[in-house]
Amino acid sequence: MNQKTIRRVGIVFSVFTVGILTSVLFIKIWGSAVSAQDDPYEGLKVFTEVLSAIQKSYVEPVKSKELIEGAINGMVGTLDPHSSYMPPDMYKESQIDTKGEFGGLGLQVGAKDGRVVVIAPIEGTPADRAGILAGDIIIQVDEQVLAKEVGLMEAVHRMRGPKGTRVVLTIEREDHKTPLTFELVRETIVVQSVKSKVFDGEIGYVRITQFQEQTAHDLAASS
Repeated sequence: MNQKTIRRVGIVFSVFTVGILTSVLFIKIWGSAVSAQDDPYEGLKVFTEVLSAIQKSYVEPVKSKELIEGAINGMVGTLDPHSSYMPPDMYKESQIDTKGEFGGLGLQVGAKDGRVVVIAPIEGTPADRAGILAGDIIIQVDEQVLAKEVGLMEAVHRMRGPKGTRVVLTIEREDHKTPLTFELVRETIVVQSVKSKVFDGEIGYVRITQFQEQTAHDLAASS
């Protein structure tokens, strides 16, 4: 048997061995899971066994924190479409949004294909006055490129900061061949959650843009 044939046999044997180990691991975990269906404490034991098995036997190194957060996301996601798990950084940002006041640029942003896209600038804010438009793609904050793995919450965190501090945004715009650069000064952004108008002197229109601590008070004041 020549060396080329030996290498091929070695590769096939390695793949076959991994398949056997995966099957054994699956059978062992599945057997434990079946016995734990009606016992939450036994279920926790199974969870630790699965975590340990993945750490020891998975083909690539994995971080325990990511595995645990993934498990929590899956658990909460089974409740209903409206329930989700918030890690500490996301919860902190949600508390800022609920308060309706923060130091920043005044941009409403979202994620599309792993990129940070401007939904709209808030009227009268630094972003609005600078001419940033809906549909602009933020590719860099100061000297930090927003790679796809950064995530929307991290991008928002980088753009927020104390009033009076400066930040430079690099933006891609559809009708421009080269990126645009905007140097902005952060301000205290107050998000107005309730907007109202009266039409023809008798028809009232109230719009709630988002729910905040002051939404009920502002709604009562507008009526």
